[in-house]
Amino acid sequence: MSGRWFEDFAVGDTITHPIRRTVTETDNLLFSTLTHNPQPLHIDAEYAARSEFGKILVNGTFTFSLMIGLTVSETTLGTLIANLGYDKLKMPKPVFLGDTLHAHTGVVAKRDSESRPNAGIVTFVHRAINQRGEVVCECERSALIQRRPA
Repeated sequence: MSGRWFEDFAVGDTITHPIRRTVTETDNLLFSTLTHNPQPLHIDAEYAARSEFGKILVNGTFTFSLMIGLTVSETTLGTLIANLGYDKLKMPKPVFLGDTLHAHTGVVAKRDSESRPNAGIVTFVHRAINQRGEVVCECERSALIQRRPA
């Protein structure tokens, strides 16, 4: 298990996640169809070519999901009880097929759980960044995390 216990986090921590991921046409098409999203900007190359982007735009909910996935190993893998919420989701730049994303996480808040003595709540800011150094997705995530076993 590589996730951190509640006690291992401190406000101000920053984590650069090592896994990078290139987004493929298969990723985008499967995610769009699995989630019943028929938006032609995501699945119709001819339609997308006539848009302001000039090419297929990666499904934003895939970008968000990938960003969270890239952060799990160094944050909550094996220590998470529950994700309590995702807030302030922003997508300031588009993601295109072939873009390679990586993620950074900052710890912005931490407190004891009022209802669970074996856990605490950590608030993260996650950012997905493309190969050009542009932030393509960011959000705050609150997670209920286990305390280290005695």
